[in-house]
Amino acid sequence: MNKRFIWRAIAVALSFTLLASACGDDSETEATPTTTEAAGEDTTTTEAAPATTTEPGDTVVPVQDGGTLQAVLDRGTLNCGVSGAAVAFSETQPDGSTTGFDADYCRAVAAAVLGDSTAVAFVALTAAERFTAVQTGDVDVLIRNTTATQSRDTDVGMDFAPTTYYDGQQVMARESDGFTGASGVADLDGAVVCTNAGTTTEKNISDAADAAGIDITLTTFEDYDIVMDNFISGACDAVTTDGSGLVGRKAKQEPAGETWWIFPPSPLSKEPLGPVTGQNDSVWLDIVTWTVNATIIADEKGVTSANAADMAANPPDAEVGRLLGGEGEIQSAMGLPPDAFLNVITQVGNYDEIYTRNLGPVGLTREGSANAGWLDGGLIYSPPAR
Repeated sequence: MNKRFIWRAIAVALSFTLLASACGDDSETEATPTTTEAAGEDTTTTEAAPATTTEPGDTVVPVQDGGTLQAVLDRGTLNCGVSGAAVAFSETQPDGSTTGFDADYCRAVAAAVLGDSTAVAFVALTAAERFTAVQTGDVDVLIRNTTATQSRDTDVGMDFAPTTYYDGQQVMARESDGFTGASGVADLDGAVVCTNAGTTTEKNISDAADAAGIDITLTTFEDYDIVMDNFISGACDAVTTDGSGLVGRKAKQEPAGETWWIFPPSPLSKEPLGPVTGQNDSVWLDIVTWTVNATIIADEKGVTSANAADMAANPPDAEVGRLLGGEGEIQSAMGLPPDAFLNVITQVGNYDEIYTRNLGPVGLTREGSANAGWLDGGLIYSPPAR
């Protein structure tokens, strides 16, 4: 094992003691040491101990029995679960506002249902809290960079709307530690790797280390800001999460004079991210689903926030006419106003507008990626509005 990693492992162990004393009064979670196994070796992991865990495969007992649409209409506000700390996806600003790609999809749902994209109460949730918040009705929809998986769709009791961002897990480490963009998982042998607790990334990196035949010390924290604090301080050799999250953190937090590399070039996993609703409420799932689809169709058809009103008055084709509330519209049958999606586009924008406004500034471009439209070789595609 590399001596540098040995000394750093000792340093991270000491940092846990300081962290526990510093966070002992945290009202949300309490950091407690647990032991996990990575590549056949016991490793010390610091992670939060919430009352209800939400690891993939855990069962959350549903308490909703439908009627989310009416509840939102009666309340006049959409309760939308977000991260609040995901750079470019959902960030809580000093003034209390929430910005980002996911946040704008919360606004899109509010525009569709309530006619007002500002009628949103953003609820910041940790990874461990998010699914329980959906099932207890604390949030109407979860739009929190959440990966659709089989267990979450079944055992955990979630329903997934269309994917809004196709991602994949990667790793980020310092050039000064010998890493480059061409590095691979095998180069992490002996490293302390940090990530979020209660996410798919934990098992993915452990599986990757096992497949590569290496030993890593996997350390998890409830709050990704704490993950990054430990990486910046040197307590972690590397961090891992969805590639988009690493790009955002690099853009925002990389110190001057230091170079962080994101690798491997091919992601470790498939991470299709999108909105989540509770099970057994098909009307509400349809609304969230077609709100997303409306932004995708608008992008494909050239309907933007600037021209949507004109397009509604003089639609270029029948599908655009239906989508924007004209003859043959289907929104009324869904329990929405005919102009629901016109409100979405005029108030929030089409898919490309939402993407470019939020993700472009941190360097996440659509061109050549899975998030390009299907006509441009990507995976962003919607069924027809008919």
